[in-house]
Amino acid sequence: MTRSTTVALMPIAVLVVLFGGWELLVRVMAIPPYVLPAPSAVLAALVGDAGILLPALAVTLRITVAGFVTAVVGGIALGVLITRSRLAEAAFSPLAVILQVMPLIAIAPVIVIYAGPAVTVYLSAFIVAFFPVLAATAAGLKAVEPAHRDLFRLYRARPGQRLGWLEAPTAVPYVLAGVRTAAGLSLVGAVVAEFVAGTGGAGSGLAYRLVEASYRLNVPRLFAAALLICLAGVVIHAAVGRACAALLRRWRPQGER
Repeated sequence: MTRSTTVALMPIAVLVVLFGGWELLVRVMAIPPYVLPAPSAVLAALVGDAGILLPALAVTLRITVAGFVTAVVGGIALGVLITRSRLAEAAFSPLAVILQVMPLIAIAPVIVIYAGPAVTVYLSAFIVAFFPVLAATAAGLKAVEPAHRDLFRLYRARPGQRLGWLEAPTAVPYVLAGVRTAAGLSLVGAVVAEFVAGTGGAGSGLAYRLVEASYRLNVPRLFAAALLICLAGVVIHAAVGRACAALLRRWRPQGER
């Protein structure tokens, strides 16, 4: 077995041991499902309650993607703006820092009052994903080699030329790193906001279904909802990570591959 195969199989082996030990513990100690459900009970709940959990997952993912996409666009746009203008940097940087350091659990109840539950979930996903993209874009645009910047000044390059031919190519790895970070945070923001907003009914997300299951002491469904949230986060992280890696490979010069 090659080293790469071993490395690839190690996480699977750890998960098999973990869930196998969990299943064995529950069966040997006869732990009731409302205290700690076995993995087999969680899987059964996941299949049996798919009609409830999967539509809720679709709601959460839809809001997560919307918040993530707008955060990427907005973060890049504002990052470019604050590096173009010191006045814009002085005006918007404090606001961005405030949004970053303010706990989402403290902001969401205020947003609910004025915007309603649905908008609160979207804005929360946007807010937590916005700052990493903004910070990464600004850092990347400022990371240009001083000698290269002086060369463009010497040839009297216009601001648009400096941005397109010098600063933007330098910023690409930084921006992609910020985008990868923002992808997972957008799901976290959406789920936390769903807890706070308490959106229910047909348009409820996974967090509401998780809370509903806990109130009803339906612990297997609670674990199934939590498992779906974890799997959604893994899929989002992997998909965005692969997309960013592909873009980075296309961006790099041939000699750096």
